Amino acid sequence: MGTVNWHERAERADLPNQLFIDGKFVDAADGGTFEKYSPIDGRLQGVVASGQAADIDAAVFAARRAFEDGRWSGLDPAVRKAHLLRFADEIERAAERLALAETLDVGKPIANTLAVDAPGTANTIRWYAEAIDKTYDEIAPAPAKRLALITREPLGVVGAVVPWNYPSMIASWKIGPALAAGNTFVLKPAEQSPHSALVLAEAAQRAGLPDGVLNVVTGFGETAGQALGRHLDVDKIAFTGSTRVGRLFQQYAAESNGKQVAIEAGGKSPQLVLDSAGDLQRIAETVAWGIYYNVGQTCNAGSRLIVHESLADELVTRIAEFAARTFVPGDPLDENTQFGAIADEQQLASVTGYLEQGRRTARLVTGGNRVRTESGGYYVQPTIFSEVDNDSTLAQEEIFGPVLTVTTFTTEEQGVALANDTRYGLAASVWTTDLSAAHRVSRQLRAGTVWVNTFDESSVITPFGGFKETGLGRDKSLHALDAYTALKTTWINWE
Repeated sequence: MGTVNWHERAERADLPNQLFIDGKFVDAADGGTFEKYSPIDGRLQGVVASGQAADIDAAVFAARRAFEDGRWSGLDPAVRKAHLLRFADEIERAAERLALAETLDVGKPIANTLAVDAPGTANTIRWYAEAIDKTYDEIAPAPAKRLALITREPLGVVGAVVPWNYPSMIASWKIGPALAAGNTFVLKPAEQSPHSALVLAEAAQRAGLPDGVLNVVTGFGETAGQALGRHLDVDKIAFTGSTRVGRLFQQYAAESNGKQVAIEAGGKSPQLVLDSAGDLQRIAETVAWGIYYNVGQTCNAGSRLIVHESLADELVTRIAEFAARTFVPGDPLDENTQFGAIADEQQLASVTGYLEQGRRTARLVTGGNRVRTESGGYYVQPTIFSEVDNDSTLAQEEIFGPVLTVTTFTTEEQGVALANDTRYGLAASVWTTDLSAAHRVSRQLRAGTVWVNTFDESSVITPFGGFKETGLGRDKSLHALDAYTALKTTWINWE
């Protein structure tokens, strides 16, 4: 760190801009492209191929052919494992290229894409590669002279639509288990973050993945995304993004071939601080990281601080002071920056709209403004609103920006009720030094992940997903392999 001139690298970055279909980089069938602007400074990065229905058809056809002829699903597990390990190695070798692509695309600090996103992507692929020859099928307790085998079979062609906030990592959460299980894959990245998916395609090509096993079609949701969701030869869609678009994919599936749909559609995660909480400074720093990392553009961001009234003033003061020191809006290509840009102009407008609402309905503690406008990029201060009514838009809607809302409570029961009073159920945390309260409250919180005395500690070893309108299905862990397979029973009678 500190030895690379990332501005210079950015100036001469030659990132891939074509579709990747059947092992080759190709233009869109109609030659269409779209302009990609960087949120760092509003500068035109270049043009990227804009896939349409015809390109999705070509990608799905390539994936179907690769699945049916057994070039991937028919490989010995050890051979498929070796392919994916090489893929992970190539991602690792391309770490700086992948990190730069994500920083330029979505304004995430280069320090974070280098330390978290690029290695996390490689590690996920490697973890699922290693799982291939360590998972087993079953034998049921059948009657005498009968053998009942229960095997896990790949589904076929998997389509995935992933968001712009963690584009390579979330893609790897779906690519890893899907390919490990023997499926083939078509990836449609968000139009805001096309380049990291194409860098992954480069790595797959160098690793020698058989043609058609992994395909990438860049473009827009209304065209390429919808075509993938409605395609009659896709067996499953794995989606991460907004609730509205997730429901569209359920609709596309129902109106086409009834394909499986897995959805992770956001969150409004509470950090519940009981009166038995411990070190307030540690809590303040963890709460701040939980909401301000990646400028709040994280689906499980701890955006709702629900704190006992006796602790609220001191805790909020500590959070504001720590945020002012730590999360200073800065140049994402500077390795010292921890707080970068909002992903694009549309998201900036959405976040600033919520800031305006907050000024009318709550008390602004700190932040609340757009800054660094002279850069041409999209930057907002870390913000805290207190005295927030839990029924308000500010407390109920996913802002997807660096905005923390504060609501107080008097009793544990009231705190739990407030924490659960959301249509989302992705994550939550509870802060307490009382072991009984930790167990009691964590069981009552309706969320796919509940942290106790921490926030956002994570690993590929545990499932990720949620309840309620967050969606259905889980990424990560061995359970994700079940999501990309179907159970087959083979009943043998040898009499």
